[in-house]
Amino acid sequence: MTETFSGRHIEIAWPDLGITVTAELDGRNTELADALWEALPYQSLQGHALVAGQHLYHAAPIPSLLHLSASTRIADRREAPDGTVFCSALQHLGIKYGTLTEPMPASPVGRIRQEDMPALLEAGKAIWDSVYSTKKPILAEVRKAGTEGGHRIPQLTAADPDASRLIHDVYTATERAWLSAPQELADLHEGVIPSGAGSFETVLPTLLFVNGETRPLGYATYGGLVRAAVQGMPMDSLRHMARLLVGIPAEFLGYCGLEQLWSFTQRFLTCLDQLDRDDFLSVVGQLALYVNCLGGWNLHLYPWDAGDHLRQLRPKESVQS
Repeated sequence: MTETFSGRHIEIAWPDLGITVTAELDGRNTELADALWEALPYQSLQGHALVAGQHLYHAAPIPSLLHLSASTRIADRREAPDGTVFCSALQHLGIKYGTLTEPMPASPVGRIRQEDMPALLEAGKAIWDSVYSTKKPILAEVRKAGTEGGHRIPQLTAADPDASRLIHDVYTATERAWLSAPQELADLHEGVIPSGAGSFETVLPTLLFVNGETRPLGYATYGGLVRAAVQGMPMDSLRHMARLLVGIPAEFLGYCGLEQLWSFTQRFLTCLDQLDRDDFLSVVGQLALYVNCLGGWNLHLYPWDAGDHLRQLRPKESVQS
């Protein structure tokens, strides 16, 4: 197989399911596709959309996805053909495998071959069951077609000694948590909360708040800081925005049980004034990957079926007078 762009194929495998599908990187969004290709192979916890419909996504260990621009955008991903593969600024690799309900723009990089669509549908159903009810993790492996699989987490670099040590520690924590549930989150979902967070010894509200703080901290805050740094926001403004945005949610998450995240955040804020743009970008990029990893596990572990008795009602037909 040649590696001309139109001939580049990737395999997305779910070994626990015995399912592998092949996608062609078809020439759309070459910067995103190149970043994906160069990061292969990797493994990740497979997730499933919870509010958007028949869509698979997982955190991809590719820091540049947070800021690379898309040259081709689908205005409404609901209209994309089933089997479309996307790269997202939320640091996701996504696959539309059926009906979607959420209208949002998306950046396609390829498409699952037609003969693999039945297998993709089978995988989608099994992954939904995993996320929604069984809680048995399903790992995805993404690799160049016809090659061996594998896995690696990138470790960014910084010249400042404090930043370098922080990046190393964040990298180590991310590598430990990437394919196995972080112990702090596992304990939290078992009801082990050292601070006692959860009024009247409840657990579900704390889980809900942790999920609600972790996702935007990774997607919007750290992802936004990466994009702002790449786009040239002045360093004084970057430092100011970092102080405004990261401390309060991280401190709350530390209280709820994510003490390591709070410790990393404190170290980041302590060395913030001594970071130049390159070091700032490396630190926030490494932290973004870590927080997005926590977010993925949080979504997997959360007891979504606790609300299984609640089902949507169809809007009543309007009555014409």
